[in-house]
Amino acid sequence: VESRLKKIVSAFGDRPADQIRPADIDEWMAKNTKTAATANRYRALFSLIFREAIRNGRAERNPARLVRIRLEGNGRIRYLTDAEERVLGQVIAERYPHRMPDFLIALGTGMRLSEQFHLTWDQIDFVRREINLDQTKNGSSRTIPMNRTVYKSFLELKKKQQSIKEDSVFDTKNPRMWFHSALREAEIKRYRWHDHRHTFCSRLAMKGENLKVIQELAGHKTIQMSARYAHLGQTALRAAVDRL
Repeated sequence: VESRLKKIVSAFGDRPADQIRPADIDEWMAKNTKTAATANRYRALFSLIFREAIRNGRAERNPARLVRIRLEGNGRIRYLTDAEERVLGQVIAERYPHRMPDFLIALGTGMRLSEQFHLTWDQIDFVRREINLDQTKNGSSRTIPMNRTVYKSFLELKKKQQSIKEDSVFDTKNPRMWFHSALREAEIKRYRWHDHRHTFCSRLAMKGENLKVIQELAGHKTIQMSARYAHLGQTALRAAVDRL
């Protein structure tokens, strides 16, 4: 959010708010964004800025409301199958055993890479078994419950760091280097660390969870983003009918 805000201020900061037209915003987004999803995130930020300006008496209207919403495609959904997880888990356990908690926490929480690897211990509630994300990509906070595997993984990390007294939960901010090596050895293709997030959401959908639950757990800004996984829930629906 901060980087987007800087770009908006750079382009529009010297212009009076009431002189900015919907067409100005639309034209700027067309030139400065590559995807519909990114354009829609900028539109939402523009709208937030103008709402605050109206609330503080600095503007009388919100031109961003008249900017068209771009149609977002379903995008690329790549998730880890159970068989792939077993193979990849074996490789990590053998080659990078100290990274196993990182891997299991990613799969069990659906956190974005930046959310996970910027965690500090004051965000981990071992009593309530919750992860409290104060600031996310969408600028909002959310709480993620821990399942048993995630809880045990955090306990393992905490035990290792007791003598170090570090605030950060993880000792790296970028797991991609070791993870790419593990993927190659496991012969898993076209899979990225971010796809753990798709795996988390896909598995929820396949277990029959409704889209609102997926949206809240993943921190999706809109229900449409969660709807990308809706088709995966058809298996659960068919199984439910078969049990009748």
